[in-house]
Amino acid sequence: MRLSPRSKRKYIIVSVGGSLIVPDQLDTDFLERFRACILNHVERGFSFFIITGGGRTARRYQEAGSAVRELHPEDLDWLGIHATQLNAHLMRSLFKEVAQERIVKNPTRRIRTKAPIIIGAGWRPGASTDYCAVLAAKQLDAHRLVNLSDTDYVYDKNPDDNPDANPLTNVDWETFRTLIPDHWDPGLSSPFDPVAAKEAQRLKLEVAVLNGQKLEELEKYLAGEEFTGTVIS
Repeated sequence: MRLSPRSKRKYIIVSVGGSLIVPDQLDTDFLERFRACILNHVERGFSFFIITGGGRTARRYQEAGSAVRELHPEDLDWLGIHATQLNAHLMRSLFKEVAQERIVKNPTRRIRTKAPIIIGAGWRPGASTDYCAVLAAKQLDAHRLVNLSDTDYVYDKNPDDNPDANPLTNVDWETFRTLIPDHWDPGLSSPFDPVAAKEAQRLKLEVAVLNGQKLEELEKYLAGEEFTGTVIS
């Protein structure tokens, strides 16, 4: 695929949950569909910063280490970070022809590239991939971030524990932050990391939470059409 270089690209940040890449085993069906979707939009002139989560690979290493001895939270975090980097290398290989060669592991450093796709991974303990995605948005002056997970919406309470939980289609940052914990830890289960949420609010970033198994919803969001998901702004 040949692409003419652009001096200034407008990037959309896409955070791909590890549960999509490695729900148990590597999901090649998802990876194939995701690749086709992104390349289709690159041909239309879109540019993306894609950051990967750790998925089951991270949890297996964390569980294995914890089964042998009690691990410090920082060590648990490093295991997760390296899992995100392994997934990022896989993702960069899938987009090799159009992706920046270097994987971004420190989102605070200036990103200079004309590539339409940039791949990112985890950075350091205490910084989730959500937070890295928000910092990358700041570096690239991006205003939209897509968070692909395995759920359709953000809910007003945890739907696993509350059958009466209501899906939210639009929610402001102030309200959203009351629905999630106020601190980050490596095992946190939350639609968006609390530290990342605070920074995203400060940057006035729009975050769309979509179900990555339903990539047609990502297509609709990118096209400016009505879609199933939650917008936080």
